[in-house]
Amino acid sequence: MRLVTRQVYRQPNSKAVVFSVKRGKTCPMRNQTQRSGAQLLFAANMRRIRLEKKLTQEKVAELADLHPNYVSSVERGERNISICNIARIAVALGVGMEALVTVAPNEENP
Repeated sequence: MRLVTRQVYRQPNSKAVVFSVKRGKTCPMRNQTQRSGAQLLFAANMRRIRLEKKLTQEKVAELADLHPNYVSSVERGERNISICNIARIAVALGVGMEALVTVAPNEENP
């Protein structure tokens, strides 16, 4: 939905000038609720490793010094996570960062 507003500016010679301004999306942008492939890959790896190590999301959050709600949303692929938080989660899970961002051997397409 675009919002059209009109703004009136007075010029020094007392004539009014009307400008129309369109507000809204000017270029196609990805919906923030859409998840990228990288986010989903990270989320799947994080969940798989966490379950293999029999850790809860709360325990991972505690070890990584992150909020449990944040860890949960990362694991659902809803967050665009920073490198610093990838490193924190990797340390909490006891794996290297590359384990969280690469395709697992059993998940690759032949």
